[in-house]
Parts: sequence; C-alpha cells; structure tokens
Amino acid sequence: MARNVLGTTLQACSFKPLTGFSRNGCCDTGPEDIGSHTVCAQVTEEFLAFSILRGNDLSTPRPEYGFEGLKPGDRWCLCASRWMEAAEAGMAPPVILESTHEKALEIVSLADLEYHALR
Repeated sequence: MARNVLGTTLQACSFKPLTGFSRNGCCDTGPEDIGSHTVCAQVTEEFLAFSILRGNDLSTPRPEYGFEGLKPGDRWCLCASRWMEAAEAGMAPPVILESTHEKALEIVSLADLEYHALR
C-alpha cells in the first residue's frame, strides 16, 4: 500500500484533470517514473508561468496526449525536483500532504512541504 509523506495511506490527488504518472489520480510511483511525479500540488498561475520558462508547458492543451491543459486551482502530480526548483525560486504551488507520495522525501524535505501545505 502506498504511503504519503505523513506516513498514512496515500490519498488521491485529482481525477479531473486525471493526474499521476500512471494516470490513476494518485501520485504513486515506480521504477519507470524517472521524474518522480510524487508531489500533489494545487497549481497557481505563477507556477504555471514558471514551468513554461523551465520548458514544461502545463497550461496548453495537448489533445493528442489526452491532456486538456492545467489552469490555476487544478491539482496535479508534479516532479519532486521541479517542485523543489519552484520552491527555491519562490514559485512553489501549495502542496496536499495526504496526497504526496513518501518517495518525494528523497528529494524534498518534509519541512519544505509542510511550509507550503494547502491550508
């Protein structure tokens, strides 16, 4: 059973839009998930703009991949390293701790995640 950063059962991040490396709504991970898509965040306009500047446009729809594009307020499983990069730049979106996989702790500290926890 997958666990979150709080040590309890991992909760779903989002079904609309459908997120997760495996597109199952959860930020679970496995050996094939090289990017560690483990941080469940509620994306903000600032973060989406930051992500575009870093070469990952998450707002533009890509129908060929079944991707509608994200808008502020959507929840999405982010790569832990990209979330950390955004945090260091002051652009980190709020995190949903119960839906953030414990594997994120290999890259991001619990203190940083808690500081940015959605309240």
